[in-house]
Amino acid sequence: MSLKERIYSVLVVSAAEKLNNALSELMPGSRFQPVRTVSSVSAGKRAWSERSYDFVIVNSPLPDDAGTRFAVDVGHSAGSVVLLLVRSELHDDVRDRVAEHGVFTLARPLSSRQLSVALDWMASARERLKRTEKKALSVEEKMEEIRVVNRAKWLLISQLKLDEPQAHRYIEKQAMDRCISRKEVAEEIIKTYS
Repeated sequence: MSLKERIYSVLVVSAAEKLNNALSELMPGSRFQPVRTVSSVSAGKRAWSERSYDFVIVNSPLPDDAGTRFAVDVGHSAGSVVLLLVRSELHDDVRDRVAEHGVFTLARPLSSRQLSVALDWMASARERLKRTEKKALSVEEKMEEIRVVNRAKWLLISQLKLDEPQAHRYIEKQAMDRCISRKEVAEEIIKTYS
């Protein structure tokens, strides 16, 4: 599936109607949904606490704050790609402060073409984050399986007086004979002997 076929959720934190209108034109519902637009950092924080978004676009400054801290905080959370739009005279300074936190920056004013390219970059970054999240999840699942199997082994050792290789072999054989995972066998052993 190409990036143009994927759907991304977007939170726009901007008080500028002109930019909000330009973004809504660049984000068709077939590719971006839901798109939520709020006009202050405090409203952005509330929206962010209600759900996570694939993209967060912050147009600085906002009525209640510059939005830089909010962009950095969202950048630290897993899964979101953050774009901070700042005035051109502040861009280099702000970029230097937020880049290490994974926040992209663009200098305003900017064209629709620049915004469109930025959305494509954000999609690419989001896909990379998804792959990383998937790998991390599989490692966590594997670690959980190892913990459960080890706990079951120790129960077999203490309850059935098996040694560690025998307990390991027992779990492996049960899993193969019954066509189930080692974790499922281990969970049954834990239920039985706990």
